Parts: sequence; C-alpha cells; structure tokens
Amino acid sequence: MDLRFSRLRAATAPLCLLSGTPALAETTAEPAGEAQRKSYPAAYNGDAAAAPGGYALSRWAEDWRVMQNPAKRDDPLDRLKFIPLDDDGDVYLTVSGELRLRMNLTTNPNLRDAQAQRQDINRETLGADLHIGPHLRFYGEISHGGIGGRNLGVPAATLRNDMVLLQYFAEANAMVGEAEVGARYGRQEFTDGPNILVSQRDNNTIRYTLNGFRGWVRGAKARLTVFDLKPTAYGDLGTDDDVIDPARRFSGVTAGFVLPKTTLGGSQLYLDLFAWRRRNLVGTWGGRIGPATRYYAGAQLRGDVGRLGLDWSVNHQWGTFMNQGIDAWQAFLAQTWRIGNGPAKTAPRLGVHVDYASGGGGYGQGKLRNAYAPFGNNIYFSYQLYLTPSNLVAVTPNASFTPFRNARISAEYELAWRDDVHDAVYRANGQPFAGTQNGRGRKIADVLRAQMVWNATPRLTLTGRYEHLMARAALTDAGYRSSDFIAGWISYRF
Repeated sequence: MDLRFSRLRAATAPLCLLSGTPALAETTAEPAGEAQRKSYPAAYNGDAAAAPGGYALSRWAEDWRVMQNPAKRDDPLDRLKFIPLDDDGDVYLTVSGELRLRMNLTTNPNLRDAQAQRQDINRETLGADLHIGPHLRFYGEISHGGIGGRNLGVPAATLRNDMVLLQYFAEANAMVGEAEVGARYGRQEFTDGPNILVSQRDNNTIRYTLNGFRGWVRGAKARLTVFDLKPTAYGDLGTDDDVIDPARRFSGVTAGFVLPKTTLGGSQLYLDLFAWRRRNLVGTWGGRIGPATRYYAGAQLRGDVGRLGLDWSVNHQWGTFMNQGIDAWQAFLAQTWRIGNGPAKTAPRLGVHVDYASGGGGYGQGKLRNAYAPFGNNIYFSYQLYLTPSNLVAVTPNASFTPFRNARISAEYELAWRDDVHDAVYRANGQPFAGTQNGRGRKIADVLRAQMVWNATPRLTLTGRYEHLMARAALTDAGYRSSDFIAGWISYRF
C-alpha cells in the first residue's frame, strides 16, 4: 500500500499507489449499449471499480468486455479476460490472477530491543468470474499465502495459509427504470466506506473477507447500499478450516450522492452518508473481555475542487461495551494541492492530513471514549502496525511527484500524539502497548515515510518503501523503542 495520501483519487492513478498494483490499463470505449445509460461513477460506487479494461483492488469489480474485440488483445493473457461460452458472447468467463512477493524487514519488532524480523512473503491468487447474460454472475477466488524469514514467531493465518477459498458469491442485477438494482450473497470483500474504517487489508497475505448479503440501488446521481455480513475466521491449513466468525457481525446502510458541479464554486465531489452497526461478543478494552455493540453515523466527502483534492470523513460512535456506554469520535481530513498544469495523475502534489480518534475510558470509569475502526487500513498510520485510529491525533505533511514515466515517489512526515494521556497507546490489532496507560507523556511518535512505486508494465509493479518510527515519551516512558521498516515488493497481475 502507498502512503495514506494516495487514497486521494486525483493524486495519481488510484490503484497504482493505493496498493502497489499495476496501473490502470488504457481506457477503452464502453461496450455497445453502456454509453447510452448513465450510471453512478464507478470509482465512487462502493466497489472501487476500474475503468473498462483496467485492474481494480477487488478483481470482481473489473469490466473486461472490451476484450471481446480481438483487436484490443495484446498478448495471450488478454484472451483469458473474455472467454465466450456461447455464440453471442452473452455467457463468458473472465480469469484473473496475481503473484505477489514481498520482503519486509522490521527492526526492534514490537518496539522492543530485539533482533530484527524479516518476512519473506508470497501470495498466489486465482479467480474466475462467470457471467450468464447481463444480469447474473458467479465469482470464485482461491488463494495461497506463504511466509518465511527469521524471528517470525507464530504467523497469523492471514500471513500463512496453505489454501483458502477467499471469495465465492452469486450476484444478480436488473434495470428498474433508470436505476440499477443488484444483490450479492456469499463470501466477499467489502470496501464501501472510508478506507481507514473498512478495507480488504491488502497488506495481509490473505485479505479480509466477510460473508452474507449486500444489496444496492444505483442511479446516475445517487446510490444506496444495504448489507449484513459476518467476517471470515481463517484457519492456516486447507479450505475446510476457514469458517464464518460467529462472534462478530457488521451491518448497515450507505447512501451516496454526486454533488452539483457548482458546489464550492466549481468541483467534482461525491458525498457518502453511512449508518452502521458492529456487534462483537468478545470485545476487549483495558484487559476486559465482553460483548460490545458499536454504532457508527458518519459522512465522507471525496473529489476535486480545482487543483485541490479532498478526502474528508467524520463519524460518531456510540453503544455499549459490557456495562460501559460508548461515546467516541473520528475525523480524517486529507487534502493535496496539484502543482502545475500537467495531467492530474502525474502532477507533483503537496498535501497535509489531520487525523483524530478520541480516547479515554479504556482503563477508567464513565464513558468508553476510545474510537474503533471496524476493519480499517491500519498501514495508513504505520506499516509496522504500531498505530491505529484510537486515542490518536496525527498531523502529516506530504509530497508526491513522478520522476519518470509510470513511477511515483511519495514522502511524508507524521507527528502523532495521544488524545487522552490517561489512556494507552493502541496498535493495529486494537491491543494496547502494555504500561503506556500509566505514563503521562502525550507525544507518541514521529514517523518518516518514503516510497516509490514503478509500474514497469501494465501488469508488473515494483515497490520500495522505507519507514522510521521515532518513539516519543508516550512509548519510551513504558520501555518501548524506535523502529525501522524496509521493504521491497513485486506484484504481477493478469
């Protein structure tokens, strides 16, 4: 994954920097009949869909009907993107795949004075998307994750897994008037919301999936999504030990709107409003384990206002943890300014993002004010996974530019504090750094990041990344140390 400001769509090709995957293929003409029907913009419809003929984070969000035309195929692998199964091409199969290799080196793992950890990670994924006419499809995806290296401890099943049925679902859709109505049931990735709150967590070898129902209605200017899902509890052996987690459930509704271009004096902006519920029978705070029900009400504003790219979101959280009431807030405000008159995806950019997640109550009485992300993108704050949006205030200036064709360099400097000094510093798994609740230092860390992503070919991406976390008083007073992260990644997709 790229630095957090890469989630601003206008900063560059959205997938190239967001996940270290190949840049979008050259946009091609829409299939016959599609151009006449206005639909909700694909990049904002909750699927993170790509332009026709391009790669998406979730492979089922891709549209490869352009490959029905032999003139659009450049090599034999392109034939796999549209395999007709009838004479008219109404029934067809799309085959996709990925080979990803990563080397991650982390000094002072767990921020303790210890030998460095090296992770040598591989992921192989194969997917098949069967379309039966324009209104019915079946998707399946299988994946293998392997890990070697040194000082690994016991790798989680999301890092080492012999074989997993990563996704499998049935989907139906139809046009009702000018609106598309659809439903999907089965195991699936879900990213319909702010990336810091809901993400497929591509940094994992085995990505985050959920099981259940998702339905939607999409018009040209508005959309509505409803869902009821339970996460997958992965084993680390074969396909038989990956089950639906009975302790957790995530459900809700999201409404999206294309705002008038006159908004803010001339813009291309999209507003999402969401109301969610997350239930967890084994919630944990301050060493206590018990049932938790957390509600979310929030909004996300994304898009461009002239040279300014925006991704702002805010949410309020309430509910109960055991016998303790919840009252928490999160706000994530990211913006970049495009420099010069060149293409938006390659122009240099300067930016800053300010992130707030309330804290307090995890070790005390009264309201639980610790904010919590359902299954968000924690590498947004730290690739070592040492920061998470709970009891956190962060300010991060950043810059990005294109040194040569199909490459992007990004750099940022993050300053992080605790919101409540009487509460702990929390890491990505929601667990506290033991002892930090007893100190009174406010400053958590400074984090320096630099990354270059090079899309060597439309399918092959090379990434290099460096990160240095400088522990400050909130951590060092409890005996924690600074840490470096150095990584090199290769990804090949078709």
